[in-house]
Amino acid sequence: MATELIRDYLPDQAAAWDDLVARAVNGTMLHTRRYLSYHGDRFRDRSLLITNSRGWPIGALPAAEDPADASVVTSHPGLTYGGLVHDGSLRGESAMRVLSEIAAHYRALGFARLRYKAVPQIYQAEPAADDVHALYRLGASQSSCDLAAVINLAARGRVATSRRQRRRRAEAAGVQVDEGWKDATAYWQVLEANLGRRHGATPTHSLAEIGYLHDRFPKEIILITAKIGDDLVGGNLFTVEGPVFQVRYTATTEAGRDACATDLVVERGIALAGELGCRYFSFGTSTLDAGRELNAPQYDFKVSFGAGGVTHDAYEFSLEDVPTPGHRADPGPDRQ
Repeated sequence: MATELIRDYLPDQAAAWDDLVARAVNGTMLHTRRYLSYHGDRFRDRSLLITNSRGWPIGALPAAEDPADASVVTSHPGLTYGGLVHDGSLRGESAMRVLSEIAAHYRALGFARLRYKAVPQIYQAEPAADDVHALYRLGASQSSCDLAAVINLAARGRVATSRRQRRRRAEAAGVQVDEGWKDATAYWQVLEANLGRRHGATPTHSLAEIGYLHDRFPKEIILITAKIGDDLVGGNLFTVEGPVFQVRYTATTEAGRDACATDLVVERGIALAGELGCRYFSFGTSTLDAGRELNAPQYDFKVSFGAGGVTHDAYEFSLEDVPTPGHRADPGPDRQ
C-alpha cells in the first residue's frame, strides 16, 4: 500500500522544505525556498511537498504555472532544472507511483500538461534517475535537450594548446585575479555593457537581485574578477550547486579580451572548485531553441578547457493520459 501524501506547498513549510533539500540525494541551492522566493510574484507557485505516513517530508517538486500557457505546470519555469527532489526514498516503483499521483493532483487542479526539467546527473549527490524512467513509463516525450560543457575535476580532459598560450599572454599583460564581493557593482556594470553591446540583452538578474541572493548564499555565490592595475577588465560569477561549480555569468571589456583575462579567471575557478570539494565544473549550456541549435564556436571554446558534454533534458506529457492512481491525495486549499 502506498504511504506517500501529496500536498500543495504552503509558505509556512519553507523550513521543512529547505531541510529536505539539504539532505536530498539530488537537491541543490536552486531548489531551496530561500532561492525560489526571490522570484516573488513573478510565477504562480504550484510546488508540491511529499510526506510519508508519519507526515515527514521525503520529497518536493518545485513548480509553477507556465507564464505563457496557464494550462501547463512546469518544474520549474524560473530554474535551469527542477525535478522531483527527494531523500532517497523515491526509487523505482515509488518514483513511478508518486509521479502518477502528482499527475492526478495537477489534473484535478485543471492543468492539462506537465513539463518536467530533470536534474542532470552531475548535480546529484547519488544516482537518482528513477524519475526519468518513471516519466518514460508514463508516456512522457522529451521536449528539450540542451548541451553543457563540463569538466570532470577528477579526470580533466585534454586542454587545448591555445589555452596555455592565452594564459601566458594574460600573465604577461599583468592580469591579476581576485575573489570577493567588493567589486560586484563594477563587475555588473561591465556585464550589462557587455551583454547590451554584443547581444542586445540584459542579465537575468539585476544587481539588486544578485546582491539579495548573495546575502542569502554567501558561500554558494562567488565572484572572481580580473584586473589590470586598478581597472576591472572582466570576471565570472559562479554558483556552487551541490557537486557542481557552475559558471553563471561571464563578462570582459575590450582590454580584458585583448589580454585574455577570461583564461586566468576560468583557471582560478577550476582550482577553487577543487578546493571546495566539487566534482564538476560546468560552463553551462550552449544551445538555443530547446537544444535544436548548437552555438558551436561557444561550445568549442568551453570544450578547449578540457570539458565534455552533459545534457540538460526536459520532458512533457498530457495529464489526461495518466491513469488515476488508487491513492489518497490532499489537494490543500483551492489555489486556482
